Formats: sequence, C-alpha cells, structure tokens
Amino acid sequence: MTTIRSFMTEDHRRCDDLFAEAEQAVGKGNLALADVTFGHFRSAMLAHFDSEEKTLFPTFEAKTGMRMGPTQVMRMEHEQLRSLMDDALAALKTANADDYLGLADTLVIMMQQHNMKEENMLYPMCDQHLSAEVPAVLERLETELCEP
Repeated sequence: MTTIRSFMTEDHRRCDDLFAEAEQAVGKGNLALADVTFGHFRSAMLAHFDSEEKTLFPTFEAKTGMRMGPTQVMRMEHEQLRSLMDDALAALKTANADDYLGLADTLVIMMQQHNMKEENMLYPMCDQHLSAEVPAVLERLETELCEP
C-alpha cells in the first residue's frame, strides 16, 4: 500500500533529479539549457509545495489540531526555498553562473535538510494521524502533482 511518506518521498526524488539536470547543464557551461531545466525543477518544486500547503498540511492540522508545529516550520522553509529558487533563476536569466552556483549550493543543502524533516518526521506523522484519510489524501496529492 502506498503511504503519504512513500508517495511524497518519491516526489522529492523526482524534484532532485530535475535539479541535477540543471546542475549538469551549468557544469557543461550551457546556461540556456540550465535556464530551461531549472525552470522545470522550479515548477515541480512549486507544485510540491502547493500540494502540501493546500492539501496535506491543512488535513493534518485539522485532524491533529497542531497548527504551530511541524507544518508551520515547513511553510517557513518553503518560503525560504521559493526565494532561493527565484534568485537562482534570476542568476541564470542574466547568465551569471557564479551567482547561480552559490545559490544552488545553498539550495541543495536546504532542500536536503527540509526533505529529511518531512520524510523522517512529518510524513510518518501524517500516515499515523491520517490513517483513515490516506487514500483520499493520496488521490488529491496525485491529482495536484500530475496537473500540467
């Protein structure tokens, strides 16, 4: 049976793979391709954040009454990651590889730390507290993450 943890972790890996494509393009000096591939990564990350903020977090908060706990921290980190992605994209748009590389280093560290918290703490809590709702929540998340 698919769990929230397994489903969302798989989406983290999909986003990581898209980020790696952008990194490879920068490494080859192809900033035009990096701009495109980073755009795909950014879109996937934003969809991931949106699905958590619109569906997963509110469902978890409604069930547990925890509004000031892990979901609040994750939302704050989403904002920081959005800002870093915007800055990295701007660096690519102006063909500033050095700025991009510095921002990308920060971004990858923050993403790794963020994903670890979600995968090892928040998602298991969601699976535990939302056991009856998991199929419906997964269906909504899958729909949101598969939308163009």
